[in-house]
Amino acid sequence: GQYDVLVCTTIIESGIDMPTVNTLVVERADLLGLGQMHQLRGRVGRSGQRAYAYLFHPQDKVLSEEAYERLKTIGEATELGSGFKIAMRDLEIRGAGNLLGESQSGHIASVGYDLYCQMVTEAVSEMKGEPIKQPSEIKLDVPSDAFLPSDYVSKEELRLEAYRRLADVTTQEQVDDIRTEWEDRYGPLPEPAEALLMVGRLRAECHRLGVTDLQITSQQARLAPLDLKLSQSTRLKRIAKGAIHKEDQRQLVVPIPRGQDPATFLTGFLQELFPTE
Repeated sequence: GQYDVLVCTTIIESGIDMPTVNTLVVERADLLGLGQMHQLRGRVGRSGQRAYAYLFHPQDKVLSEEAYERLKTIGEATELGSGFKIAMRDLEIRGAGNLLGESQSGHIASVGYDLYCQMVTEAVSEMKGEPIKQPSEIKLDVPSDAFLPSDYVSKEELRLEAYRRLADVTTQEQVDDIRTEWEDRYGPLPEPAEALLMVGRLRAECHRLGVTDLQITSQQARLAPLDLKLSQSTRLKRIAKGAIHKEDQRQLVVPIPRGQDPATFLTGFLQELFPTE
């Protein structure tokens, strides 16, 4: 069959309406901004038929961090009405500048858009004399050499973003996704990064069980609040000798075997004591 093909520059993004077009191919999408890619993608699928947008970048060239984030964002924002989400992500990638001044470089690029908005909201509430609502947090005191080395993730803002994402995890699947992303962007994980992910897995288990306080001192861990059913109390005696459940304090004290990483041991212990159904 024969097909009509239009070859052009990004000028096509400026409101051209061709309802019968169902396929878009963009070369060197890594050079385009988020707004451009969003507008270009909107040139197809303007009728009832299914449409496709293919955005290509050279395989033999390493993407910059900003280009990677832009392509990742446009690939994830596929639902109807995703323009606002894309705009917010673009704001986070490029930075919003000084809030009250003319400068176009501010702290938002270092802390991330979500945390930046939270900090501004808290500052405004404090100036108004209003109580600051603190989000529920899980307090983890785990002695571990867990961090992202600067020679693995060179930019400070990227390390801060990674720490923030890992601090917000609630499931093991989210930790798996973060691990896959780190390996894809930065390469094989060094030992401190592996340890950091394991702390993230422990945090996810605490979230699943409702534990808000975990402290490790003198080769033992204290977890609270934590309630045990009769069957779980029986299982506790079998899998962790010396463990004590203080029912009145809703606290579980667990000895950590010498030579074992606390985060790794506790994650496996909690998964065995409280298996997912």
